[in-house]
Amino acid sequence: MGLIYSDMELISSDDLALVRRGYLKENEVRKMKVRALVDSGSYMLAINEAIKIQLGLPKLDEQMGELADGSRQKFEIAGPVHIRFENRQTTVHAVVLPGDSEPLMGVIPMESMDILIDPKQQKLVVNPESPYVAKTVLK
Repeated sequence: MGLIYSDMELISSDDLALVRRGYLKENEVRKMKVRALVDSGSYMLAINEAIKIQLGLPKLDEQMGELADGSRQKFEIAGPVHIRFENRQTTVHAVVLPGDSEPLMGVIPMESMDILIDPKQQKLVVNPESPYVAKTVLK
């Protein structure tokens, strides 16, 4: 199976909260469409510094992370970020990668939205067993 990319929308969750409270207009919400590498071996959403700045995301924490080459590095955690993919949405924190690194969709947001990789089509899809509403296992 080759590399799988998917289009999604990233939105400032803080801006959405301000809209709900009447402090910001809908057209003022910071959002952007991105094409992200889908990686079921990665846990979190990963964004780059430019995305963090464009969405106005605050730094929430720092965590140590292990890269694909086995090296360890300290990363900033920012958010919250609201993700929309097809008829699904979720809100997560994101690892901020240096420079212009490509965005990465990990398994936590995928599980939250009940979306999965279809190896035959080599693309990210809404779970065909629950096409209209995301399903969550609570046990």
